[in-house]
Amino acid sequence: MGEVQIRLQNINSDGDSTIPLEAAQDSMRDSVQDTQDNVRNTIQDHIKDTRENVRDTIQDNVSDTIPEEQMAGSTEAASEAQEPDDDTLVAAMESILFAMGDAVPVGSIAAALGVSRERTLQAADTLAGRCRLRSSGLALNWYEDSIQLSTKPELYEYLIRIASEPKKPKLTPTLLETLSIIAYRQPVTRMEVENIRGVNSDFAINRLVSYDLVREVGRKEVPGRPLLFGTTQQFLRSFGIRSVEELPEPDSSHMESFREEAEEEVSSKLDI
Repeated sequence: MGEVQIRLQNINSDGDSTIPLEAAQDSMRDSVQDTQDNVRNTIQDHIKDTRENVRDTIQDNVSDTIPEEQMAGSTEAASEAQEPDDDTLVAAMESILFAMGDAVPVGSIAAALGVSRERTLQAADTLAGRCRLRSSGLALNWYEDSIQLSTKPELYEYLIRIASEPKKPKLTPTLLETLSIIAYRQPVTRMEVENIRGVNSDFAINRLVSYDLVREVGRKEVPGRPLLFGTTQQFLRSFGIRSVEELPEPDSSHMESFREEAEEEVSSKLDI
């Protein structure tokens, strides 16, 4: 059989033209695809133009109807309306401190409550006043810029009746003098502590770190970048002070006595 052909009548001419079937199918597919693409592009352009027109119209209407100052005032008023009242604020702060257990920075509390630092401090003062009442078994403690809830020391005897008595770290004279040097000279390197004591202080510093009285606070920008040590919040709690600025003024003779005691310690270890 010869090649199958389709005869298409050309209305614009008197003659006939013969086109192969496959070529006709390809032509029709291309025509349909072009039509679909044109329709899709037209719809997308129309949707885009409509969205832009609606957005511009809304913005123009809002700008014409409400002055910028009034809009700003409305935003601020809505923000203030969302802030908790004083009683809720104090209760929320108490809940946060109770749940966290450890001391929490004032900035973190303010962020959690969604209020300013000033309102946070006012709430802290109110909560501290409630804790000072005899009917409260809690105390609000300040450690530098952080706050912590704790039980009142005078009620300790009742607590140990239901809970095991916690182990308290035993501070030997060696640990005490090392701790004193770090507290007054912080941040201080291990070598600087040893220069004052005159003996190796690795054991003493490591033991104070394990007691959570001393911690690493950074590195000194000198060759070798040795570790710097400072006191912790547990140190403040243990000695009943809010910051290291409340430490008593040291006696200048103490440093010399530290050295003498350290020398005696070394002599006893070496049986001299």
